[in-house]
Amino acid sequence: MEIRLTLNGEEIILDASRSDSLLDVLRRAGYTGTKRGCETGDCGFCTVLVEGDAVKSCIRPAARADESAVETIENLGTQADLHPIQAAFVDNAALQCGFCTPGMIMRTKALLAENPDPEKAEIREALSGNLCRCTGYENIVSAVVDAADRLAAGDRSDAATDGGRQRKQCTACDYEGVQE
Repeated sequence: MEIRLTLNGEEIILDASRSDSLLDVLRRAGYTGTKRGCETGDCGFCTVLVEGDAVKSCIRPAARADESAVETIENLGTQADLHPIQAAFVDNAALQCGFCTPGMIMRTKALLAENPDPEKAEIREALSGNLCRCTGYENIVSAVVDAADRLAAGDRSDAATDGGRQRKQCTACDYEGVQE
């Protein structure tokens, strides 16, 4: 069967079998930023936006996405021009191995579209379906707060996208230094 999507703003037709998840179809089409994790909807690595709502694509049948607008991490920014949410994750060291990061960022985008100024408890609740094995979530929550501020200010950020040096305030010890 064929499914029609508006994928990252582009009208597209993709082949799908009845047993395919949205994740299967996206990855076959080359959208590999959406990660395969648990395949049970528990980890959130596969989170994409469908009609603006955060959806775990591993448990969403591809056929249910037919005629929908789908947005993946590939639609946000580029290495040279990060989206403010991506820049906030970089600047707040809210990524370690990076495997959960696309899902966290897409869930953050949905949260901030719904609630542009969330409290930390609201952020934790919104991200509770997205797991991270590498962090203690503090930097992720800080990144979401920072992203909300950047979006409110219309910031397109000046994150060190080339791996350059940037000033960083350590939240654990109040040391302000240069992060390599």
